[in-house]
Amino acid sequence: MDERESIRKVIENTVKDYVKRHLGEFSTIPVGISNRHVHLSKEHLDVLFGKGYQMNELYKLSQTGQYAAKEVVTLIGVKGVMEGVRILGPVRRQSQVEILMSDTYKLGIRAAIRDSGSLEHTPGIAILGPCGVLNMDSGVIVAKRHIHLSCDEAQMLNLEDRHEVKIRISGERGLSFERVLVRVDPTFNAEFHVDMDEANAAGLQKGDMVQIVR
Repeated sequence: MDERESIRKVIENTVKDYVKRHLGEFSTIPVGISNRHVHLSKEHLDVLFGKGYQMNELYKLSQTGQYAAKEVVTLIGVKGVMEGVRILGPVRRQSQVEILMSDTYKLGIRAAIRDSGSLEHTPGIAILGPCGVLNMDSGVIVAKRHIHLSCDEAQMLNLEDRHEVKIRISGERGLSFERVLVRVDPTFNAEFHVDMDEANAAGLQKGDMVQIVR
């Protein structure tokens, strides 16, 4: 082991000891709550809004480079439709529709609880925009609850990408969420992400602090 690696190990162990002494079994993280929304590829954005269309930012989201667009679309399911569903930017490599579990009944779509981007064997849907209709054969998910962490934050908490943890929520509707996926990326900011169904069940508001249980 060279000197640089030895120094890295010392720092890593010091951080872990600090976390153990000062945070103990728990550490806290803020809550982010998501409603139903759509991510679009450039190709599919062109279908719905016209060739070369550029999305317009409505407001920034908590994760670096992410934003809610002014543009909305209509989701068309087997049993019903949902109007005014917001698009989130920027464009992605592949399109993805994230709905709530309660939405599956109105739309007539079988739920597929998945991590973002895991779209194999997921149901499809039709999306109506001002310039066209997009018929997706797959890509509809109910997002798996998860935690965003930067690399430094993950190291501080002694967590790694794809780990699963438990989240404990206090208050009048206090409960625990099991199997919460940890996602680590240099661009991420620490946040526990749930959808509106889960947030309402636990009485959570955006910005509330919850506990990661080791």
